[in-house]
Parts: sequence; structure tokens; C-alpha cells
Amino acid sequence: MKHNKVGSVMTTDVVRAEYGTTFKKVARLLAEHDISGLPVVDEDEHVIGVVSETDLMMRQAETPDPFDPPARVRFAALRPGARRRAAKSGARTAGRLMTEPAVTVHADDTIVAAARTMAERHVERLPVLDEEDRLVGIVTRRDLLRVFLRPDADIRQEVLREVLERALWLPPASVDVSVAEGVVTLSGDMERKSETEIAVSMTRQIDGVVAVVDKLTHRLDDSRLPAADGQSLHGVADDWLRRL
Repeated sequence: MKHNKVGSVMTTDVVRAEYGTTFKKVARLLAEHDISGLPVVDEDEHVIGVVSETDLMMRQAETPDPFDPPARVRFAALRPGARRRAAKSGARTAGRLMTEPAVTVHADDTIVAAARTMAERHVERLPVLDEEDRLVGIVTRRDLLRVFLRPDADIRQEVLREVLERALWLPPASVDVSVAEGVVTLSGDMERKSETEIAVSMTRQIDGVVAVVDKLTHRLDDSRLPAADGQSLHGVADDWLRRL
């Protein structure tokens, strides 16, 4: 079973900045291209950081108002977060504005892995790198969500081919597979409990699957059988069984 790669959904025409790109030019690039952030690269196209609208707004928010009375010195200003905000308040270039290190992915990473990275790191876009860690694209949440536009018929065919035939070595007719709006329902009676677990687990990993409804039954509960009895599954299912 192959997952779609980040490279298949990324944008290759990347709006970028260099370390010395001015504050005003960064703001202009964001506005002209209707984007909320962009990567900052060095002379070798290696990503050294990311500048977002939040970084620009932080600069404006931390800039003192000349009409305000002088602020009292507070110990809070000595904290690391406050020092970073103070540094950005006077930043005039992308290199001083950017957040570093940048959270990135590689073009060969799966869409699932990229989505997990976005969720865990709370970012809306990821610069995409090649084998030499050079910038080759950018992927956004919207790009990753395209996978859920995959037709139900395509999803069903992958379940039949990759899960039943290739992994479990079962005839497609042995399990009833139906897909509606990305929700896959598996129905039927299988030989072993481990086979039902693998079928459900692998189906969940298929690109475009929203959820799996498990209506599978089994004739043999092999979950407690000793490994030496020769009851192990064959094919790529062996690896999946060890992961469950």
C-alpha cells in the first residue's frame, strides 16, 4: 500500500525571502500573493526560518507608541519570550523577523506524516525539501485536505487490491467493501481475528479514508496462540501484525 507523497500535492512556485529581505518587502509579498507566511532561505536554498503574518504583527504590537507615557521597568521584560518579542520589535529584515528553526517536510514524506506534523507543531504550512534539504516547494493545510476529495470508487479498489489481495492473500469477494463519502464499511466472516484487525488497520491508513466501520467477524481467535504454532500470517501482513 502506497501513500500519496507530499511532492504530489505541494506548490513548486514558492514565494520566499532571503535573510536580508526588508520588512516592507516581506509584507508586500504576503499581500500580493495572498499568503500568510513564507520561508526564508540562504544562498544555497536551505530553509533557515519562516516569516508569518504573526511575526509582522508582533513587530508592530511591540513597537512603542511615541505618545504613550514611559513604561516602568518590569521583571517580565527579562524573560526569554519577552526578549524575543523585544528583538522582533526592532527587526527590519526577514532574518530578524523569522521564527527559527523552520518546521519542514521532505517531498518523499507521506501526506499522512505531513498532516501529523502540522497538527503536532500547530503550523499552517510546511516548506518542502529535497534529498539535499533544499527548498523545492511548500504545502499547506488546504493542499493536504485534497486527499479527501478522492473518489469513493478509487478508495474501494485500493482496499480490495492492497488490503485483501496483496496483504491478506484473500479473494476480493471474501469481504464486502463499501465506501460512502470516504467512510469504508468492511463486512464478512474471516478466518482469524488477526486478519480482521489487519484489514481494519490497513484500511484506516489509505489516503482519503475518513473512517472505517468494522462489521467483520472471525472463526478463530488467534490473539493468544503461541508464536511457535506456525499460525503466523504471510505476505506483507506479517509486518502489520507486529505493529498491532
